[in-house]
Amino acid sequence: MRSSGKNGGHGGRGNHRGAGNNRDDKQGQGRPSKPRPEERRYDVGPGATKDGPKSGRGGAARGGAKGGPKQPQQRGRSAPARPREYEAQIEERNRDRYAGKKDVKLPKTFPGAEQEGERLQKVLARAGFGSRRACEELIEEARVEINGEIVLEQGRRVDPEKDEIKVDGLTVATQSYQFFSLNKPAGVVSTMEDPEGRQCLGDYVTNRETRLFHVGRLDTETEGVILLTNHGELAHRLTHPKYGVKKTYLAHIVGPIPRDLGKQLKDGIQLEDGYARADHFRVVQQTGKNYLVEVTLHEGRKHIVRRMLAEAGFPVDKLVRVAFGPITLGDQKSGWLRRLSNTEVGMLMQEVDL
Repeated sequence: MRSSGKNGGHGGRGNHRGAGNNRDDKQGQGRPSKPRPEERRYDVGPGATKDGPKSGRGGAARGGAKGGPKQPQQRGRSAPARPREYEAQIEERNRDRYAGKKDVKLPKTFPGAEQEGERLQKVLARAGFGSRRACEELIEEARVEINGEIVLEQGRRVDPEKDEIKVDGLTVATQSYQFFSLNKPAGVVSTMEDPEGRQCLGDYVTNRETRLFHVGRLDTETEGVILLTNHGELAHRLTHPKYGVKKTYLAHIVGPIPRDLGKQLKDGIQLEDGYARADHFRVVQQTGKNYLVEVTLHEGRKHIVRRMLAEAGFPVDKLVRVAFGPITLGDQKSGWLRRLSNTEVGMLMQEVDL
């Protein structure tokens, strides 16, 4: 019984091995079994052999598509080279094609392009008349003049420092000039610097790259338009009596006023430094005894409006300059500085024959 049990045990173990071998044989005949993790081989990079990887990791390990990345084509499989005869035919055909084109044609240029200077549309664009295309349209519409001659062709070259350029009859400031209008508040001194430390015009233009100066003066207590620029000749002419640039003021006085007050001012008021005459006078508003009157004159003597009205018997309570030539105050707030438009600059230059 003991020997049969031992034999039975051995037989059981042997039968188990035999069954396992039979299963392996069956699997070997069909699909191979899945290898264990430690025996598993990965897809690898170039140079791998069946014995294992040589470098890199497989496409699956890198997250690539199943089967790994496609290998680049071998150089030996490239397209065959073209015959020498065919290459010679191509070379000959190219020589024949360009044989008659040895003389290179220069690009077409506009009249005067070989001269020195800048293109007109570029100068106009820099002066603030819009894009170059918009300036070309101004030329096409015959609105631009150079030295009194209307320009119609595009690409005309000019010298901004010598040539006189006009748009719609108004001179263009082609150089780096700046023009501003300031609504000067009351209490501001009409100087660019004040040694006593009072508020002055220079306080409003401290951030400008170029040095500006004021055109004329306004009394400290007078408000309104005062011009600032770096164009010396324009500033000189605007204040010279020869050109007679008119300035318009609104004055608040207390009446009643006589009907002939305007006539008195136009005929001339005798002052200590001679007669002073107004070019225009009118009553703008009346509220009881309070009058708002408008006085226009081309003289620029000190305190001239206040002195004229005071001599006529009507001291001024408040005075505002609302226009300097063609530049008006409009709705510009007190203490605000604004850049003049190209049209306004042209109108100023027209006033003084620039």
